[in-house]
Amino acid sequence: MTLHELFAGLEATPVGTAIRESTWLFPTIETVHVFAITLVLGSIAIVDLRLLNLASRNRSITELTREVLPWTWAAFILAALSGGLLFTSSAVKYTQNMPFKAKMLLMLVAGANMLVFQFGTYRSVSGWDRGTTPTGARLAGALSLALWFTVMSLGRWIGFTT
Repeated sequence: MTLHELFAGLEATPVGTAIRESTWLFPTIETVHVFAITLVLGSIAIVDLRLLNLASRNRSITELTREVLPWTWAAFILAALSGGLLFTSSAVKYTQNMPFKAKMLLMLVAGANMLVFQFGTYRSVSGWDRGTTPTGARLAGALSLALWFTVMSLGRWIGFTT
Protein backbone atom coordinates (compact mmCIF):
# COMPACT_ATOMS: atom_id res chain seq x y z
CA MET A 1 0.00 0.00 0.00
CA THR A 2 1.39 3.38 -1.00
CA LEU A 3 1.13 6.51 1.13
CA HIS A 4 -1.29 7.95 -1.43
CA GLU A 5 -3.55 4.92 -1.01
CA LEU A 6 -3.28 5.19 2.76
CA PHE A 7 -4.29 8.87 2.73
CA ALA A 8 -7.09 8.22 0.22
CA GLY A 9 -8.36 5.46 2.50
CA LEU A 10 -8.24 7.82 5.47
CA GLU A 11 -10.36 10.33 3.57
CA ALA A 12 -12.84 7.59 2.70
CA THR A 13 -13.46 6.65 6.35
CA PRO A 14 -16.84 7.59 7.80
CA VAL A 15 -15.13 10.24 9.95
CA GLY A 16 -13.28 11.83 7.02
CA THR A 17 -16.38 11.78 4.86
CA ALA A 18 -18.60 13.23 7.59
CA ILE A 19 -16.20 16.11 8.29
CA ARG A 20 -15.74 16.88 4.60
CA GLU A 21 -19.44 16.74 3.70
CA SER A 22 -20.93 18.42 6.76
CA THR A 23 -21.67 22.14 6.58
CA TRP A 24 -20.89 22.66 10.25
CA LEU A 25 -18.47 19.91 11.35
CA PHE A 26 -15.28 21.17 9.68
CA PRO A 27 -15.71 24.78 10.90
CA THR A 28 -16.52 23.58 14.43
CA ILE A 29 -13.43 21.38 14.60
CA GLU A 30 -11.35 24.15 13.05
CA THR A 31 -12.55 26.58 15.73
CA VAL A 32 -11.48 24.16 18.47
CA HIS A 33 -8.14 23.73 16.65
CA VAL A 34 -7.53 27.48 16.48
CA PHE A 35 -8.38 28.00 20.16
CA ALA A 36 -6.10 25.12 21.16
CA ILE A 37 -3.24 26.47 19.04
CA THR A 38 -3.72 29.90 20.58
CA LEU A 39 -3.27 28.40 24.03
CA VAL A 40 -0.26 26.35 22.90
CA LEU A 41 1.50 29.33 21.36
CA GLY A 42 0.60 31.70 24.17
CA SER A 43 1.86 29.37 26.87
CA ILE A 44 5.03 28.58 24.94
CA ALA A 45 5.62 32.31 24.47
CA ILE A 46 5.35 32.88 28.24
CA VAL A 47 8.19 30.43 28.87
CA ASP A 48 10.27 31.55 25.88
CA LEU A 49 10.01 35.23 26.82
CA ARG A 50 11.22 34.31 30.30
CA LEU A 51 14.14 32.40 28.78
CA LEU A 52 14.95 35.54 26.80
CA ASN A 53 14.79 37.61 30.02
CA LEU A 54 12.06 39.76 28.48
CA ALA A 55 9.19 38.85 30.82
CA SER A 56 8.49 37.33 34.24
CA ARG A 57 12.06 37.97 35.38
CA ASN A 58 10.92 37.94 39.00
CA ARG A 59 9.86 34.28 38.68
CA SER A 60 12.07 31.23 38.49
CA ILE A 61 12.09 29.16 35.34
CA THR A 62 11.11 26.01 37.23
CA GLU A 63 8.16 27.75 38.91
CA LEU A 64 6.96 29.19 35.62
CA THR A 65 7.28 25.95 33.67
CA ARG A 66 5.59 23.96 36.45
CA GLU A 67 2.54 26.25 36.17
CA VAL A 68 2.44 26.78 32.40
CA LEU A 69 3.54 23.53 30.77
CA PRO A 70 0.55 21.41 31.86
CA TRP A 71 -1.65 23.89 29.98
CA THR A 72 0.71 23.72 27.00
CA TRP A 73 0.57 19.93 26.84
CA ALA A 74 -3.21 19.75 27.31
CA ALA A 75 -3.74 22.32 24.57
CA PHE A 76 -1.20 20.60 22.31
CA ILE A 77 -3.04 17.29 22.65
CA LEU A 78 -6.34 19.01 21.80
CA ALA A 79 -4.71 20.78 18.83
CA ALA A 80 -3.21 17.51 17.58
CA LEU A 81 -6.52 15.66 17.89
CA SER A 82 -8.54 18.39 16.20
CA GLY A 83 -5.84 18.83 13.55
CA GLY A 84 -5.87 15.09 12.91
CA LEU A 85 -9.61 15.20 12.41
CA LEU A 86 -9.28 18.09 9.97
CA PHE A 87 -6.55 16.17 8.15
CA THR A 88 -8.83 13.15 7.65
CA SER A 89 -11.27 15.28 5.67
CA SER A 90 -8.78 15.90 2.82
CA ALA A 91 -5.63 13.94 3.61
CA VAL A 92 -4.49 13.60 0.00
CA LYS A 93 -4.88 17.30 -0.68
CA TYR A 94 -3.06 18.27 2.52
CA THR A 95 -0.10 15.98 1.82
CA GLN A 96 0.35 17.71 -1.54
CA ASN A 97 0.23 21.17 0.06
CA MET A 98 3.64 22.82 0.56
CA PRO A 99 2.64 24.98 3.57
CA PHE A 100 1.23 21.86 5.26
CA LYS A 101 4.45 19.93 4.64
CA ALA A 102 6.54 22.84 5.92
CA LYS A 103 4.32 23.17 9.01
CA MET A 104 4.74 19.49 9.88
CA LEU A 105 8.51 19.67 9.36
CA LEU A 106 8.89 22.78 11.51
CA MET A 107 6.78 21.22 14.27
CA LEU A 108 9.31 18.37 14.32
CA VAL A 109 12.18 20.87 14.45
CA ALA A 110 10.43 22.72 17.32
CA GLY A 111 10.06 19.41 19.14
CA ALA A 112 13.76 18.66 18.61
CA ASN A 113 14.63 22.14 19.91
CA MET A 114 12.58 21.44 23.04
CA LEU A 115 14.30 18.07 23.58
CA VAL A 116 17.77 19.52 23.13
CA PHE A 117 16.93 22.27 25.62
CA GLN A 118 15.30 19.88 28.10
CA PHE A 119 18.12 17.33 28.07
CA GLY A 120 20.91 19.87 27.64
CA THR A 121 20.73 23.40 28.97
CA TYR A 122 17.82 22.79 31.36
CA ARG A 123 19.76 20.15 33.26
CA SER A 124 21.78 22.95 34.88
CA VAL A 125 18.71 25.11 35.67
CA SER A 126 19.46 25.14 39.40
CA GLY A 127 22.46 27.39 38.66
CA TRP A 128 20.48 30.00 36.71
CA ASP A 129 16.86 29.43 37.74
CA ARG A 130 16.28 32.92 39.17
CA GLY A 131 19.00 34.81 37.36
CA THR A 132 19.92 35.65 33.82
CA THR A 133 19.51 32.68 31.55
CA PRO A 134 22.57 31.27 29.80
CA THR A 135 23.14 31.70 26.08
CA GLY A 136 21.89 28.19 25.29
CA ALA A 137 18.58 28.85 27.03
CA ARG A 138 18.15 32.20 25.29
CA LEU A 139 18.90 30.61 21.93
CA ALA A 140 16.39 27.83 22.61
CA GLY A 141 13.74 30.41 23.57
CA ALA A 142 14.39 32.57 20.50
CA LEU A 143 14.39 29.56 18.18
CA SER A 144 11.21 28.25 19.78
CA LEU A 145 9.41 31.57 19.31
CA ALA A 146 10.54 31.80 15.69
CA LEU A 147 9.58 28.21 14.92
CA TRP A 148 6.14 28.36 16.53
CA PHE A 149 5.34 31.74 14.96
CA THR A 150 6.26 30.24 11.59
CA VAL A 151 4.20 27.10 12.29
CA MET A 152 1.22 29.32 13.10
CA SER A 153 1.72 31.38 9.93
CA LEU A 154 2.00 28.27 7.79
CA GLY A 155 -1.15 26.87 9.38
CA ARG A 156 -2.99 30.01 8.42
CA TRP A 157 -1.52 29.83 4.92
CA ILE A 158 -2.86 26.27 4.48
CA GLY A 159 -6.40 27.65 4.59
CA PHE A 160 -5.66 29.79 1.55
CA THR A 161 -3.88 27.13 -0.50
CA THR A 162 -6.03 24.01 -0.15
